[in-house]
Formats: sequence, C-alpha cells, structure tokens
Amino acid sequence: MSKVISNKVKAGGDVELKEKVVAINRVVKTTKGGRTFSFSALVVVGNENGVVGQGLGKAKEVQEAITKGIEDAKKNLIKVPIMHGTIPHDQLGKEGAAKVLIKPAAHGTGVIAGGSMRAVLESAGITDVLAKSLGSANPHNVVKATLKALTMLREPVEVAKNRNIQLKKVFNG
Repeated sequence: MSKVISNKVKAGGDVELKEKVVAINRVVKTTKGGRTFSFSALVVVGNENGVVGQGLGKAKEVQEAITKGIEDAKKNLIKVPIMHGTIPHDQLGKEGAAKVLIKPAAHGTGVIAGGSMRAVLESAGITDVLAKSLGSANPHNVVKATLKALTMLREPVEVAKNRNIQLKKVFNG
C-alpha cells in the first residue's frame, strides 16, 4: 500500500504570495431565454520560496473569477523541497491523460518548461529544472500533474533517514 505524502501548508497573513493566471475560459450556457456567459480562471500562487498552490475560480466577470481562483489557490498550498535552486530528483506526475516529467538541472540552466508547467515551477521558486509535458496539453490537468510530481518529491535527509544510510550515500549510491 502506498504511503500518503502530505506537504500541505496553511496560508498565513504574513506570507507574500504572487499570483499567475494560467488559463481563462469562457463558458456559455444556452437556455430557452438565450445565452448566459460565465468565465473560469485557473490561477497558480506561490511565494517563490518553496510554497505553491493552484485554484479554480468561476464567475460572471473575468476579474471576479480570477479573485475567486486566487482565494481557492491559497487554500491548496503545498511545500516543495528545493536544493540549490533545483529539485532533489527526477519525478513523474500524472493527472488524467496528462503526464509531466521533471528533472533536476545544473545551476544556470533556467526553467526549461512549457506553458502551465512553467507557471507552477516559477511560482514554487525553482530556478533550474528540465520539464516535459507528455500526453494531454489541457492546462488544468498539466497544472495538477505538476503539483502531484512536486508533492511526491522527498528531501535527501528524509530519504537517508528512511533507508538508515548516510546522507552522502543517497547521492553516491
């Protein structure tokens, strides 16, 4: 049975979060009386220091949908382990038909990622990473797959403790 990893973070008032709108979608509901338009906004927030979250807001106006998305994202924050500006190890995340592969990169590489993955990784504060989106390009599922992959990352100290080995053996085998 797989172990559930929980890195949930409570949003405090002192945390300065930066928001990025990933996708805005116009939705039309057709009724007997005509068409009703509404908007949904997918938003990613993060403090660029290891905390990131995503939210979905829906409203009749775009700005209101974005505001609701930001509030939802603040309720879904996770902590991401970052080592020297990159991630500790390779990780694959899946959500629906979207798969995301993220790999650590050398200092100075930058964020090599597309679209909605880039927004999540930059909001988390990761400065050097290689990422590839496989399968579906749906921004909702790509964001969720990226966050799942980031949630599954483990600190090297935690890995060494679980395996009962020294920290240097985690890296050198």
